[in-house]
Amino acid sequence: MTAIPRHLGRSIIRTTAVVLLGVTCCLGTSPLLALDLFGSSKTQESAVAATSRINALPSFADTAQKVSPAVVNISTTQKIERRRSFRFPGPGPRPPFEEDPFEEFFRRFFGDRPPPGQQRSLGSGFIISQDGYIITNSHVIGDADKITVRLSDKVEYDAKVIGTDEKTDIALIKITPKGPLPTVPLGDSSALQVGDWVMAIGNPFGLEQTVTVGIVSAKGRVIGAGPYDDFIQTDASINPGNSGGPLLNLKGEVVGINSAIFSQSGGNIGIGFAIPIDMAKSIVSQLREKGKVTRGWLGVGIQPVTPELAKSFGLEEPRGALVAEVTKDGPAEKSGLERGDVIIAFNGTKIKDSHELPSLVAQSPVGSTAEVTVLRGGKEKTFTVKLGELKDQQARAETSQDSEDDWGMAVAPITPELARRFQLESSQKGVIVTEVEPGSPAELAGIQPGDVIEEVNRQPISSIDDFNRAIAAGKDKETLLLLARRGTFSSFFALRKAG
Repeated sequence: MTAIPRHLGRSIIRTTAVVLLGVTCCLGTSPLLALDLFGSSKTQESAVAATSRINALPSFADTAQKVSPAVVNISTTQKIERRRSFRFPGPGPRPPFEEDPFEEFFRRFFGDRPPPGQQRSLGSGFIISQDGYIITNSHVIGDADKITVRLSDKVEYDAKVIGTDEKTDIALIKITPKGPLPTVPLGDSSALQVGDWVMAIGNPFGLEQTVTVGIVSAKGRVIGAGPYDDFIQTDASINPGNSGGPLLNLKGEVVGINSAIFSQSGGNIGIGFAIPIDMAKSIVSQLREKGKVTRGWLGVGIQPVTPELAKSFGLEEPRGALVAEVTKDGPAEKSGLERGDVIIAFNGTKIKDSHELPSLVAQSPVGSTAEVTVLRGGKEKTFTVKLGELKDQQARAETSQDSEDDWGMAVAPITPELARRFQLESSQKGVIVTEVEPGSPAELAGIQPGDVIEEVNRQPISSIDDFNRAIAAGKDKETLLLLARRGTFSSFFALRKAG
């Protein structure tokens, strides 16, 4: 959402309307017929039905007119360290200071340029209260020194930051208006269905009060933006400058906050993403009350359940969140959860995919109790966990790849020399992978040199003998289940035999 072309060209697209003339005639008492170019005919009833279907397409005019006054333009200024230009030895002019492409952009649309040593950005937002509270994206305001909000009537106000939440890219800012402001109601994003009409309003490329429409292309998208990814995907045109603006349903209710696009050029290609307003409601409420967000903390590291891991853990199908790590003295450990548990429900809500769990935990109040249902050894068990508070850490979902006899890896004991080489802690247990054969099951599974194997087929590994025994015991199995530590996080890897 931050890519801006250096020069914005203009283009005019002319549309030519082609009119097909129908020929009608009256033949005695025969009904009136409409003849097409191929000699076939339709009755008046079918023509009326077609017209009715056309008339049934929605108009967004009323919604746009009603909502647009509550959508604002947000521009920011941030001081930056100015780059130096050096005078090179010898004659000739001093090399010119290279102009920031954003300066051309602002000069084109605002008739000025930022002072030297300053940087500007542009985005959108929407008013949620008559006294001036405005929702936008965290990345729109960033570390701005000055935030200017321009209303639809061109009146400008300086804004102050009430609070930001980088993990969800949501920010709440406030202006002090001269009178009551128009607002936009917040809707219910959970009621959205794929195929529903939606409308985006914002300031793409500085073009104020631009309305675009499309449909909901998908829900629950994970795009790698953060631990709480749950985006609405839409083909409503979203471009740089739309960030922070509202995505609305046909009732004119906000169902999402436009936040990101998928694009190789920086412009719209029909794949935009919006933060569901249901997620934003709780975030904004906390920002308004205390200027920050507190989240529940379960104290586990999780990863997706792949088809190979599902087989290894005796699951009929991939589902749930696989516990790869349990934080020492954390809420989960105190309640009895263990590494290798597959969390399939949280407070009665089924976990179909691992990315669903962090959001559910985060939205739970700190200090509250949660019912966590897991699969352990093929049997369901439920634990009552008192949630802690998430600090700077965050739940991580590491992806395991697939893989398989010759497993294609060499291991060695953890010597002081290897520990220094791979920066391992002195207390680290297991064996270290020193070599991975290209194209082998180990490589296909994602195993890398430097990984420390802590378990083989759920058996703890402390020495080479432990490793060899565990490998021999599993020689007749189709998959080899490894628990390996890489850096500060352990993940399960399922190696599949080549067949």
